Amino acid sequence: MAANSSTGSATEPPGLETQWREIDNLNQQQLRAGDSWYLLDKRWYDQWKEYVHTGDQNSSSYPGKIDNTELYEDLDSYHLKERLTENEDFVLVPAEAWHKLLSWYDMMDDQPPLERKVVDLPSTVKVEVYPVEIYLCLSSNLESTVSARFSRADKIHAIHQKIRQHFNVSETAESRLWMRNTDTSSERLRNLNMTVLDTCLSSGMTVIMEIRNADGTWPTSRPQIMRNSADEDSYQGPPGVCGLTNLGNTCFMNSALQCLSNTPPLTEYFLKNSYLEELNFTNPLGMKGEIAEAYADVIKQMWSGRHYSVVPRVFKTKVGHFASQFLGYQQHDSQELLSFLLDGLHEDLNRVKKKEYIELRDADGRPDQEVAEEAWRNHLRRNDSVIVDTFHGLFKSTLVCPQCNKVSVTFDPFCYLSVPLPVSKERVMEVFYVSLDPTAKPTQYRLIVPKAGRVIDLCTALSQATGIHPSQMAVADVFNHHFYRIYQTDEFLSCILDRDDIFVYQLSSGCVDQDGEEVVMAIYMRERSHYRDYGSGGNSYGTSLFGHPLLISVPRAQCTREDLYQLLLKRLARYVRPLDPSEEVEEEEEEEEEELYKAQTNGVSDDEGEEDSKEAGPSKKKEETQESSQTEEQNNCQSEASPSSEGEERAEEEELSSEPDRGSSTEEGQSACGSTDTNSQDATDGDQSAGAEPSGKEEEDEDEDEEEEEPASCAQANKRLPGRRRYTERRKKALFTMQAVNSNGTTERGMGETDGSFSFSSQPYIAIDWDPDMKKKYYIENEAEKYIKDQSMDVPHQQTTVQLQECLELFTTVETLEEENPWYCPTCKKHQLATKKLDLWSLPEVLIIHLKRFSYTKYSREKLDTIVEFPLRDLDFSGFLLKKTVNSTEPPCRYDLIAVSNHYGGLRDGHYTSYARNKDNGQWYYFDDSKVTYAREEQIVTSAAYLLFYQRQDKIRQPTIPPPIPSSTQPENHISSQTCDGMDGAASCVSMETD
Repeated sequence: MAANSSTGSATEPPGLETQWREIDNLNQQQLRAGDSWYLLDKRWYDQWKEYVHTGDQNSSSYPGKIDNTELYEDLDSYHLKERLTENEDFVLVPAEAWHKLLSWYDMMDDQPPLERKVVDLPSTVKVEVYPVEIYLCLSSNLESTVSARFSRADKIHAIHQKIRQHFNVSETAESRLWMRNTDTSSERLRNLNMTVLDTCLSSGMTVIMEIRNADGTWPTSRPQIMRNSADEDSYQGPPGVCGLTNLGNTCFMNSALQCLSNTPPLTEYFLKNSYLEELNFTNPLGMKGEIAEAYADVIKQMWSGRHYSVVPRVFKTKVGHFASQFLGYQQHDSQELLSFLLDGLHEDLNRVKKKEYIELRDADGRPDQEVAEEAWRNHLRRNDSVIVDTFHGLFKSTLVCPQCNKVSVTFDPFCYLSVPLPVSKERVMEVFYVSLDPTAKPTQYRLIVPKAGRVIDLCTALSQATGIHPSQMAVADVFNHHFYRIYQTDEFLSCILDRDDIFVYQLSSGCVDQDGEEVVMAIYMRERSHYRDYGSGGNSYGTSLFGHPLLISVPRAQCTREDLYQLLLKRLARYVRPLDPSEEVEEEEEEEEEELYKAQTNGVSDDEGEEDSKEAGPSKKKEETQESSQTEEQNNCQSEASPSSEGEERAEEEELSSEPDRGSSTEEGQSACGSTDTNSQDATDGDQSAGAEPSGKEEEDEDEDEEEEEPASCAQANKRLPGRRRYTERRKKALFTMQAVNSNGTTERGMGETDGSFSFSSQPYIAIDWDPDMKKKYYIENEAEKYIKDQSMDVPHQQTTVQLQECLELFTTVETLEEENPWYCPTCKKHQLATKKLDLWSLPEVLIIHLKRFSYTKYSREKLDTIVEFPLRDLDFSGFLLKKTVNSTEPPCRYDLIAVSNHYGGLRDGHYTSYARNKDNGQWYYFDDSKVTYAREEQIVTSAAYLLFYQRQDKIRQPTIPPPIPSSTQPENHISSQTCDGMDGAASCVSMETD
């Protein structure tokens, strides 16, 4: 459609300054959902801005007619090019600004305006540059389709009108629309006032119009639209034996759906299309029938017998649309999904179209039978659906005021029973105990501690097994070779998970305070790389943690390098080989100071100096030392010093001794005080290395006696390297160096060295740095990893087992309300912590029992892995029902199991599966997402059972077909194979997901 066909020729534009002011002001307006904005070619718009800013209407920069030629893919279809970028290829202007520009400048002939809608997406409001392209057709000819583009803000009514116009459908003809996606399944587009976005229409989908026949029938049935001939040819299995593809952490949904799918009365209700007549589109509490229809689609596909596995993507989208907590692909609870789904199905299928207000009455001493019947009648006046018929029961709630003894009795409906599990007050924990004895291996203990206890209780239990006082113990969580957390004795044990690696260290004395005479040090083991790491802007050596960390208590008076070094040698004696006696000799090593040299040369050195500055490891240092020792003059220089330079040299030695290089080492091992590169990150961070370091005045006096006047040859040697000083230091070799680090063992810190000892303002973490060669030669890795098991580990850990009847008894036990949920007493006129008791009055046809495995208290959060022994047949509730059988017409109280939802894992992660009994053949199956296998009855009762589905025996129908016999040739009785297709397959092909 040409632009000027409707707008006529251009009108006389106002002045250039006025044009700019009007358009610029209009461009400042905010985006509002449903508004129209227009695309303008960026070059034309820039030309117009240049024109109006010249102030000359006769300027050569006059832009001419609006020309969007560069934005079109071709001039026949006028489709917009793909991947156009705003403010590079085009600009967006609001509708009012567009119409002003169009009236002032007109538009190129035959070019349609590029109008786009503003859409309100879940996370943002934006102009929809690329609308949805949908294929349109009639049900009488599915092969003849046309494409049309619609905004996500357009209503389905616009699509309806577009089909009518294109296919010349009479306005009086009655029609309905269907949406078919790429999975060949279809759903009814019932609400024409919904937007394209809300109906989940996306590009590539097809919208089909069906026209009613003259005799009132519909020519095309829904199953015909959904039929897939490939499925019919490939699989004809038992109905209902069908997997559900995992869309990404949706096993919780699949598990609940499989249980409901194998609930006979509900499934037959949908398979017989009984729901079509009861869809409630006006219920404000419902989902306009969409949840019911989406659920029906899944059930019909699963029970068609034509699919190995169904992809419930549309159902998942609908659930997320109406319950935002299920949006995305996060982990959720199958019971929460089941609760939402049953409530949603009830409201969508509620036979009560208009709910009346009903004022509830208290019992006031009336008989229970009368009050219960009144409560059930009132419930049915507002709630009447297949969900109520199948799942709803009635229980009695009795509240007693502790002050005035007021008794309040009410009867309330329920859809499922959430029964508590008996909670043990004790807990089994496994820890590793590290003794002070350096020759003793760590010992693993299995301890029984109070579940609501503290860390001191853990230490007390371990004390009974070891004989060590609890005050001499430190408890820590070790993860990835470092301390993830060091616990205080007053912390709750609930913060320690069963999978944590807990180490308990014996300390040399008890009650170590931060300001006491002893300090507790965390010791890490690190291995240095051979090369410096220049990638992060520094030139320090890369390190990696290894082995098990230690916790030791050290007297503050002994926090010197030499004392710490000797103490650690003793603690590591079991798996660190000592130096050979032949290697424990004093050795000379040349030290070089380059700070003055660098300062004098402004950081620029000759080739020799540059080579020194790029030194990467101990080998080059060793070669330099050997070369210098071969020169007699340099040997004299190293052993002698002139009186005039003696004091200066000693001062420099003292200065450098406080910052020795962490990176240098001798031929056999890393030195305690190597050469210092003052231009490196090591010198900047400050040295924390330690070893058998000579100190004090004694050795200085010894060197003083040997020093004589400096020979001329030594002076000549020094002249060859201006600003560089050479000297020799004598000390013993060290196996490793020490470095203060952060709690992760990565960032190096200063050790606060004062007068040869260290001071720490907080928990000190010390890293023992090993040279790779020294670690290989002296560190015995196999020995370091060894540990022994205490006899307590040989006692098998027996899982707690309870009967389902015990859980039901707990459910009906009297309890006192919590402070967060008091009851308002009408007599006392205030909130009271009343006692509450629940009793079962009447039970539904299908009873869902929710085992409350997830325990949440103000002190702890845990999942209970207690095995609940539940019967598969003849579950008798007669002992729990208050309502006694009056006559023979009352239903019995015996139930048989039909389905189980399982949860494997813990609080943070896990996986849902299900067991279910097929209503047609009576065979049990195990459903694990898209995988389905035969199941034996003895496999069903496990510690993972979470939701139990029971059906009353008088309603159970005998199997209509004989159960299949599992073939011995089928591995693991496999039935439905997993389908790996894109995201669905990636999720479903994982046998154990994080969910």
